Amino acid sequence: MRNISLLLALLCCLLPPALADTIGSRRAEAEVMPDGTLAVSTRFLTKLTPSLSEALEQGVVLGFRLEFELTKPRTTSYYLSLREWFDPHAQLAFKLSYQPLTGRYRVTIGSLSNYYPTLREALSALGAIQGWRVLNPGTLDPKKPGQVAGQVRLLLDIGDLPKPFQMNALGSDDWSLDSGWIKLDVKDAG
Repeated sequence: MRNISLLLALLCCLLPPALADTIGSRRAEAEVMPDGTLAVSTRFLTKLTPSLSEALEQGVVLGFRLEFELTKPRTTSYYLSLREWFDPHAQLAFKLSYQPLTGRYRVTIGSLSNYYPTLREALSALGAIQGWRVLNPGTLDPKKPGQVAGQVRLLLDIGDLPKPFQMNALGSDDWSLDSGWIKLDVKDAG
């Protein structure tokens, strides 16, 4: 019995460092706009694993994906799921890279890029978005924001890595970063 409790205590000591290399949510809000769209604003706290940090420093571009999914009203979310074949209803791609000649980090969203002097600042820009319109106009009733619910998540896009790194990433916790689905705090724009 004493050996079992000692083993459990040892496992508890080992778990926190393994869980520390994740993506946490600092902000997940949405507003129902007068035109029936939903404007999402998010901010995440991202920490890379040692393997991902090393790959980044060696020139590997890390792709991250911010996903949105409408969960309520049920009929609208069901229709959107069928239309998108069960993929998230909206997504944005972020790319994080290191520029060794300048010693700066670059975060790219689509064709827009920003440069950051430190990794910490670059990581804080991943998944940070303000007023992202995720639905078509007229999808939601702007008079009923309390009947709207959704969720977001930020994850490392393993499919965006070079092929040799994709093989390393399969089944490896060191190459897996995901915030999990986070419920949005929906507010009325009016």
